[in-house]
Amino acid sequence: MKSISELMTIIKAHPDYHRVGMVLYHNGVVRGTSRDGRKVSGLKVSVDHERLRKVLEVQRKRPGITEILVEIDEGTDLAVGDDVMFIVVAGDIRENVIASLTDTLNTIKTTVTHKTEYFQE
Repeated sequence: MKSISELMTIIKAHPDYHRVGMVLYHNGVVRGTSRDGRKVSGLKVSVDHERLRKVLEVQRKRPGITEILVEIDEGTDLAVGDDVMFIVVAGDIRENVIASLTDTLNTIKTTVTHKTEYFQE
């Protein structure tokens, strides 16, 4: 999985970077508790790569969006505190970039990835 620093370098090398006025970075991390409050010892994520490709294709066509990059740590047993997913959205103005990041993240979480949480006993 590429690091945030590597993704920043890729974004800054984009041929249309001169049009960018904002770059947002999402860094998803393994939480110590699940949404229902149980203690988590780790998790594993699986990815529907074709679905991810389609999501990015749609999101990249939104007004003002220059580029979107996504890295997901798939198939690895991740521990609490480990990075799970990075999303980078570069675009012209904050309204466009924030909306695209929000929609991209929510769509990935609901239709692209599946996580298996491991709980402490």
